[in-house]
Amino acid sequence: MRKVKTLGLLGTGVIGGGWAARALHFGIDVIAADVKPEMEEWIRGAVENAEPALAKLTFAPLPPKGKLSFTLDAREMAQAADFIQENIPEQLALKQRMLADVSRHTGADVIIASSTSGLTPTDLQRDMVAPERFLVAHPFNPVYLLPLVELVPGAKTAPRIIEDAATFFTYIGMHALRVRHEVPGHLTDRLQEAMWREILHIVNDGVATTGELDESIIYGPGLRWAGMGMNLIYHLAGGETGMRHMLAQFGPALKWPWTKLEAPELTETLIDRMVEGTQAQAAGRSIRELERLRDNYLVAIQQVLRQFDIGAGSTLRKLEERLYEDARAKAGAASGAAAKGGSPANAGEGALPRFDTTVRAEWVDYNGHMSDFLYGYVFGDAMDALYRSVGIDDAARRNGRMFYTAESHVKHFGEAKVGEDLFATTQILDVDAKRLHVFHRLYRRRDDAMIASGEQMHLHVDTTLPRAVPMEAGLRAKLESLRQAQAKLGVPTEVGKPVGTRAKG
Repeated sequence: MRKVKTLGLLGTGVIGGGWAARALHFGIDVIAADVKPEMEEWIRGAVENAEPALAKLTFAPLPPKGKLSFTLDAREMAQAADFIQENIPEQLALKQRMLADVSRHTGADVIIASSTSGLTPTDLQRDMVAPERFLVAHPFNPVYLLPLVELVPGAKTAPRIIEDAATFFTYIGMHALRVRHEVPGHLTDRLQEAMWREILHIVNDGVATTGELDESIIYGPGLRWAGMGMNLIYHLAGGETGMRHMLAQFGPALKWPWTKLEAPELTETLIDRMVEGTQAQAAGRSIRELERLRDNYLVAIQQVLRQFDIGAGSTLRKLEERLYEDARAKAGAASGAAAKGGSPANAGEGALPRFDTTVRAEWVDYNGHMSDFLYGYVFGDAMDALYRSVGIDDAARRNGRMFYTAESHVKHFGEAKVGEDLFATTQILDVDAKRLHVFHRLYRRRDDAMIASGEQMHLHVDTTLPRAVPMEAGLRAKLESLRQAQAKLGVPTEVGKPVGTRAKG
């Protein structure tokens, strides 16, 4: 598969807008094609509306945002794209015709995927050129926050295409679920449809309102499903013997006439009940207001699950690991290049670990500048960059060895506004068996102006005790090697100075 630099969208709408927002946020250019010219304004608005939530999803260093372009010519999109995602209405004949046409105007190595929620890939790829590079990649709304994408092969799909597509979707922070066999509705929608039919029956029979049914999920099983799904939760319900005991105890209930598999007829009475119920739940809030509410709690849930490395939180953690590693590699190259150019921020022949970041909208205070407590956050990320450079990773932390901050002193010399690119460098001043003394400098990238410094003392700790303990000889040797390489920089004038002392130069 070619490297995906540009994602082509065949059709926009809610799903297309979600794909655009996610791809752009993670540095992929997007060219969107639609037959309606008014959809250009719509998709740009959808991307803008998604950005506040995406900006809060992770503080990991992000690549420069991708660029969005729009065309009324699907063939132009096909020729420019490295990967195509189709999002047109769920009409089989229309999808077949459009997919076949696009396949004739794009490179044979360009993967084409459909966002269809129910049609099968074998039917969709029927008339395509090189149908072996086609698959279903079914996302969930909002695409820019929910990581799940179901990857479904058709009869003619090459196995490597599923893996290549999974690589791309993982790159933009998604969980690629490989569906073994194509079935109408794939996996998730079949499960959702079963619950949806039961909801319609219960409302139709006057047993409960839409709000009461949503409460039955929100306050109970929905919270459990977010981290473990239904099967693992039921495994827990069986106690020490797990699923076997659960099925033995509750299996007979499957014969009871609790559920109704066939959906009820959508009479006007049932439709009115569904509409009145959901309008009451909305309580006068607009769709955009409800979208923002949904986005905010989805971000919060994923950040909580990230702490436990489970469910969507595990996907977010893997994305962050990749972003940090990409940033480390990029910073190393930038430091080396800048050192050769004589930049004062990168003296020391590229020996200064560097961390790059951008000031986000939620980082600024009422003065429009980056809040003071976030300087400490950035210096924390700079320490992580140093740790990664000497091999301190998740494996080391799992072994119970880590540095704790014993003392920290930040000085502010300049301002940083929303959208400004920053970078921090870290100089090792001293290292002994248990202590690591470092000095951070934070610069604005546009003018190389140092806007803050941070002096810190860290203690090497065994987190299982917890107390300070000598670090391993290999780790100390790496840190000492860095210290020696940086020694030509000299001791910064700000080191050890009391409050009120200004920086020189």
